[in-house]
Amino acid sequence: MSCLDRLYLQQREMQNKVQIPYIYRTISHPEDIGNLITVITGPRRAGKSTAALCQIIKGIPAAYINFDDEILASVTDFLILESALRQVYGDYKILMLDEIQNLPKWELIVNRLQRQGVRIVITGSNAHLLSSELATHLTGRYIPIWILPFSFSEFMATKTDTKLISSEYPEFLNQYIETGGYPEIVLKKTDRDSYLNTLIQAVLFKDIIRRYHIRSPQAIEDLSLYLVSNPASEYSYANLGELTKMSTNTVKKYLQYLHQSFLFFSIPRFSWKAREQISSNKKIYVIDTGFYSARSIRHSLQIGKMYENLTAIHLYRQELSGMCRISYWKSQQGEEVDFVIQSGPDIKSLIQVSFDISNPKTFQREIRALLKASKELGCNRLVLITESEERTIQAEWYGIKRMIQVVPLYKILLGMINAFD
Repeated sequence: MSCLDRLYLQQREMQNKVQIPYIYRTISHPEDIGNLITVITGPRRAGKSTAALCQIIKGIPAAYINFDDEILASVTDFLILESALRQVYGDYKILMLDEIQNLPKWELIVNRLQRQGVRIVITGSNAHLLSSELATHLTGRYIPIWILPFSFSEFMATKTDTKLISSEYPEFLNQYIETGGYPEIVLKKTDRDSYLNTLIQAVLFKDIIRRYHIRSPQAIEDLSLYLVSNPASEYSYANLGELTKMSTNTVKKYLQYLHQSFLFFSIPRFSWKAREQISSNKKIYVIDTGFYSARSIRHSLQIGKMYENLTAIHLYRQELSGMCRISYWKSQQGEEVDFVIQSGPDIKSLIQVSFDISNPKTFQREIRALLKASKELGCNRLVLITESEERTIQAEWYGIKRMIQVVPLYKILLGMINAFD
């Protein structure tokens, strides 16, 4: 099949996408971007190209190439593709380059097109598109946009437009934890386990094993399986190396690949000293809770871990947008606060997540950690996230007195309460 035929097929695919009912994504971007390059990145199958077509381009005449295609990605002379694009699309105003990371020397092509006045929208599944390397790759200015699987508010937009009572939200939240937020599962009722297992295999093979020439594919599969089975857990490179029978350097490298492919993300342990923060243990989170339900080797759902993971994803979205930095706090005695929220040098809030605080010992443990961290870090905005409780309490521990806001997770995720300012 020729390049021209492939482009005609992709044009048909693009036209079909914009006809399907669309769930508005909660992304922010300027209305008038001029000749800036729009960079859209995120996990595979999270809806990047659909969001670009329906929300960024919005009906402006556009040409489209998806480089997740071995024929188009192997074309050595991009001028051939430009000629074919003119035949397929005529006089287009925007050029959308999908899965751009598969095109060798893509940055040279994008820079040339921008200099020629072409408005460019690029998408990709590799985190290098928004790493420090991006400023080196793209000589012109660009606008970054992140697209992750559906947030809980986007998930709810697919379920009902009826006003719910407070007791109904936790049930929908449990559904969201089980299914995750990948659009094809939520919108098309695709079998979750089959879809997500196939997706992980595609990410591992296409984005990691083939791209980085991994000699032992089983090792990185074992690592990913361990991580997806242990979300919201502290780790060190040495510990993961012992568990997976790999060297520390190999573990570090493989973890970087898994992060870049948006299967997982990590947060560091808080420290005022940068060197200490870099060398300390980190905590791992899965980018979508559906992966845990579909892929985990555990037989029962760890609902407390899932609540913490959902909170982490919610905060991660804000961190990606440059609104904050997130870390976790741990005392020398082992007490832990799940999230420290920073804006610049200032600590804005301390957040603890506990699904069920009905047990007095559990409640006291969570409160004690918040109070000790509050004193050590000089932060008085304390939040305890639970399943359904909502109240403000005055807590005290050995002379440390603070007000603590207890809030349900669903209200945080739906934006009903902003506990992070």
